[in-house]
Amino acid sequence: MHVDPLETLRRRRSVKWRTYPADVLPLFVAEMDYALAPPIAAALRAAVDASDTGYSAAQPDLGIALSGFAARHWDWELDPASVTAVTDVGVGVVELLRLLVRPAGSVVISPPVYPPFFDWPPEAQAQVREVPLTAEFHLDLPALEQAFAAHPAVYILCNPQNPVGRVHTRDELTALVRLARLYGVTIVSDEIHAPLVLPGAEFTPLLTVPGAGQVAITVASASKGFNLAGLKCAAIVTGSPAMAAVVDRLPPDVRWRTGHLGVIATVAAYTEGDDWLASLHTALDARRTQLGELLRTRLPTISWRPPEATFLAWLDCRALGADDEPQQLFLTSAKVALEPGTRFGAAGAGYVRLNYATSPDILDEATARMASTTPR
Repeated sequence: MHVDPLETLRRRRSVKWRTYPADVLPLFVAEMDYALAPPIAAALRAAVDASDTGYSAAQPDLGIALSGFAARHWDWELDPASVTAVTDVGVGVVELLRLLVRPAGSVVISPPVYPPFFDWPPEAQAQVREVPLTAEFHLDLPALEQAFAAHPAVYILCNPQNPVGRVHTRDELTALVRLARLYGVTIVSDEIHAPLVLPGAEFTPLLTVPGAGQVAITVASASKGFNLAGLKCAAIVTGSPAMAAVVDRLPPDVRWRTGHLGVIATVAAYTEGDDWLASLHTALDARRTQLGELLRTRLPTISWRPPEATFLAWLDCRALGADDEPQQLFLTSAKVALEPGTRFGAAGAGYVRLNYATSPDILDEATARMASTTPR
């Protein structure tokens, strides 16, 4: 999996490369350093060469492409007609919350979790109720039942879970669906990291769980798996007439807010990107192994659970005893930018999130810098 030299990477104009000065190694935001998949690059070049840069017309291509990808990778036979294009996962979730939650209603989330989970409900004039994961990063089903018994409108599921990289099991998801049906709670499942489940784990799409179609809506995207966040395309997927009726109420202009080039890139990813994705899994598995060895030998006071999915490492730095956030320690003293754990909820105090979707050399350099600032 090719990674350009650091001086070439720094020519990119995305947030990863423009947030910090050039002496800082940026391993914070979830952008990969790998070169774009050739079929995607070819599809985008062809569109530009043809001046094909107008408004998006996602269907039927997006639904057909996602259906084929889901069948090949997860044995998920979804109806292409059940797919609705939307700008990105965040927009999709917020627009669904506007339809599902009355003003001042409540939405349950399970931190530590992707920071926008805390912001999406207020954007839809809803309140957040937190039910943290267990210490082993499992869904806390007894606590969720207690929360569901208070009849919140929605539970937002993160599967796989960012930042801890856990893939929730079919048994856990089956129990979650049972609770949602029992208490009348709609599940909105963010499955953006589903293409990034690594060797040793198996992903279960929520809508493949019996009964989930009656109470759940999935929001998916190729943006994380294929590094397409800037192109703006995601998909809302339903599994029953009842949930399809919710999606049918989305504002008509949602379709125009999806990027045309995003649709083109996503269709190429889902239809022609399997070989590249397999190479990506191999590379990420190697970087995960490398990071584990580097932590063991250079940073033994930092602990972690190797992620089952994503390219993100959730590092427990509490043993460092730093007065400030460990993120600030590494940024100021080591010139390595990581994501502060507190962005993912109170349970993240003392943690940092590290993006290891980079080259072996950059990962080696980053951990060497980090080790120079910490006691052994």
